[in-house]
Amino acid sequence: MNPKLNDLQPYPFQKLRQLLEGVKGNNALKAINLHIGEPKHETPDFIRQAITKNLDGLSAYPMTLGSISLREALANWIQQRFNITKIDSDTEVIPVIGSREALFSFAQAVVDTTRSNATVMCPNPFYQIYEGAVLLAGAKPFFLNTTAKNHFKFDFSQISEEVWSDTQLMYVCSPNNPTGRVITLEEWRQLFELSDRYGFVIASDECYSEIYFSETNPPLGALDAAQRLGRHGFPRLVVFNSLSKRSNVPGLRSGFAAGDAAILEKFILYRTYHGCAMSPVAQAASAAAWNDEVHVIENRRLYTQKFSDAMQILSDTIPIQLPDAGFYFWLETPINDTEFTKLLYQDYNVTVLPGSYLGREAHGINPGVNHVRIALVATLAECTEAMQRIKKCISHLK
Repeated sequence: MNPKLNDLQPYPFQKLRQLLEGVKGNNALKAINLHIGEPKHETPDFIRQAITKNLDGLSAYPMTLGSISLREALANWIQQRFNITKIDSDTEVIPVIGSREALFSFAQAVVDTTRSNATVMCPNPFYQIYEGAVLLAGAKPFFLNTTAKNHFKFDFSQISEEVWSDTQLMYVCSPNNPTGRVITLEEWRQLFELSDRYGFVIASDECYSEIYFSETNPPLGALDAAQRLGRHGFPRLVVFNSLSKRSNVPGLRSGFAAGDAAILEKFILYRTYHGCAMSPVAQAASAAAWNDEVHVIENRRLYTQKFSDAMQILSDTIPIQLPDAGFYFWLETPINDTEFTKLLYQDYNVTVLPGSYLGREAHGINPGVNHVRIALVATLAECTEAMQRIKKCISHLK
């Protein structure tokens, strides 16, 4: 077996199962699960219909590059959503089997293992797929701590010249999982300058970009930032996005990668051998989803209501701040995060995810410690009830 598999840590949800093993939830209360970021809103009917109308696609092998109609739908959506003057549907955008698959496989295609000390930078706390991708690509992760003290910004003072020189790839996540922070234009300027100076590729995970709270103020994306800063052709930048959160179709496994055409050309070559072609049925449903915004606006309305109710319930009990975007609360806990998680489950039958499971100790700290990630993915009524229970739990600890 590949010895690098031994370097992988258990996934956060596996750790959570072990933590709660033997702990009995309060059976007097209905269980409310807010630990996993799995959208629970209804899948739009027109997407279901697009699947049933295109079942003939099951009889054909799909192309890794995807159909022309899907690539054009992706390019049109990117241009409209991020104010991009032009993105080439033939060379600058490709369909992927959900952003998770592509974010993982991207490291395998980018990292040059013939170079010594191959390093990939990851935010900390972070989406664990990044770490697994780095380790199995034969590189080593370098974790960039982000904390509330610094408004969850990257602190580049943590990085030596030697580390920068060894860096080949940098994962960023905006809106961030778990903090909900959106990278600003000035921060993108700094990231692009560093990429130019040291030659590393930026992989921007933007799968939460369509969950935000003001229809007139959508989150800035990396492609938009690159265009505003005059970076024609998106040099050394690839953006990843997905329909899972935007359109409530996590089971469809559909997303895209877009950006630097030269990098995507090699990524397509890799994917041809990797076997990542999307089913023609999923392609047809995906094109329909990307071509419609009405259902996405309604999706945002539901999340906005949940966050509004949660802020109203919790704000007088614990310091809490509305995230820039996304559907997570990154909540500081009054006691150790794992003990809080167990107590909340045992006494109030609400399941959340300990923040320490989403971080690694780096530069002397694990920035996820004494936080929990709360995914507001359940129904409005369930989320409101869960916030009331969390409030009671915190109040009894004071």
